[in-house]
Amino acid sequence: MRHVQGVMPGDLVAVQGIGGLGHLGIQFAKAMGYNVAALSTSEDKKDLATKLGAKHYLVGHSDEHVKKLQELGGAKLIVVTAPSAKIVAPLLDGLCPDGTLLILGLQEEPIPFNTATMITKRLTIKGWPSGHAADSEDTCRFAAAQGIKTMCQTFTLDQANEAYENMMAGKPRFRNCLKF
Repeated sequence: MRHVQGVMPGDLVAVQGIGGLGHLGIQFAKAMGYNVAALSTSEDKKDLATKLGAKHYLVGHSDEHVKKLQELGGAKLIVVTAPSAKIVAPLLDGLCPDGTLLILGLQEEPIPFNTATMITKRLTIKGWPSGHAADSEDTCRFAAAQGIKTMCQTFTLDQANEAYENMMAGKPRFRNCLKF
C-alpha cells in the first residue's frame, strides 16, 4: 500500500478478502490512517474486521460492494487479496477517479477489465509481489511499532502433513504455521 501514489490518510481504502493476507491489509490500512472498508460475502467476519480496524463492513458480491463503495464516495484504493476474475473485474467501478486497484493475490485465470471505465476515471491497476528484503524489514518494523499481529493456525512438526493437506484443501482461515 505504501507504494501506491496519491493515497492519503483519511482516504477510503477497501480490502477484498479477509483471510491470510486481508487480515493484515486491514490492520496496515488502519495504521496508515486510511478510512478502511472490508469487503466480504458473508456476515461471519464482521466482528473480526471491525476489531482489526475496518470502519465499514460491506457484505455481498462485487456488484453490491461497488454500489456500497460508491455510496461512500468511491475507494481511492482497493486491495485485492483473494482474486477471481468474476470478483475482481467489477471492482473497478468501486474506485473513485484516479483510484487504484492493487492486486496482491496470484491467480492463473486472466481478468478482463473495462477499459472505458479505466480511461474515463483515470484508474490504475497495479500488481505487487512480496517485495525485496528491505521492504520486508520496513514492513516488520512498521508492524511492530503499530502493534499489527499476524493470525495463523499453528501445527507441530509432527502435524506437518496435516498442515499441508489443510492448506491444499483451502481450509486455513489465515495461514498455517509450523512450530518447531
